[in-house]
Amino acid sequence: MISAAIFDMDGLMFDTEALWARYWEVSLSEFGYGFTRRFMTDSLGINKVRQLEVLREHYGDDMPAEEVFDRCEGLVDDHISREVPKKPGLDELLAWLGDAGVPMAVASSSPMHEIEACLSSTGTRRFFDTIVSGAEVGRSKPAPDVFLVAAERLGVEPATSLVLEDSVAGVQAGAAGGFVTVMVPDLAQPTDQIRSLAHACCADLNEVVSLLESGRL
Repeated sequence: MISAAIFDMDGLMFDTEALWARYWEVSLSEFGYGFTRRFMTDSLGINKVRQLEVLREHYGDDMPAEEVFDRCEGLVDDHISREVPKKPGLDELLAWLGDAGVPMAVASSSPMHEIEACLSSTGTRRFFDTIVSGAEVGRSKPAPDVFLVAAERLGVEPATSLVLEDSVAGVQAGAAGGFVTVMVPDLAQPTDQIRSLAHACCADLNEVVSLLESGRL
């Protein structure tokens, strides 16, 4: 039995990764830049500091990365203030873990205000013992820092703790930290290499519940 469950947020708990992709396209266009699939892939699952680096890597050092990011984040914030769509199986998984007495954390690359807004508006905040934002750690995913901080706050060992992720960078981070890492893909599909790092790849969170019920996690 796992000792804790640590959740990524965007694309894993909520269908917000697609919002970021939509509003990246809008904000980049407003500043005269084109949105590419490669940029979308590279932008998934990382914190603001790394996001600014990725913007400059793709569009040049002279691009107004801070302004583009702030515009995109503002559009996302406005959207989630009105609607935060849950991913299939989220309620069932939270209920199962809660009934089993498994401590839970959110460890997301998103800023804290967005994490709190999504959890509060969906009524899911009550399930989590702690929240860690990517802004609180020195290194972004694929480094394991945000997950290690979550495990430390929960008082659990990584080797017995479940990390749930949708992104490639997140799976790499979970594996690097020695966690039981499960991928539930959203916009990015797993390669053979990523499958080799993950304990399992599931179609949705309902499948994660099935693995827990059968004792395979």
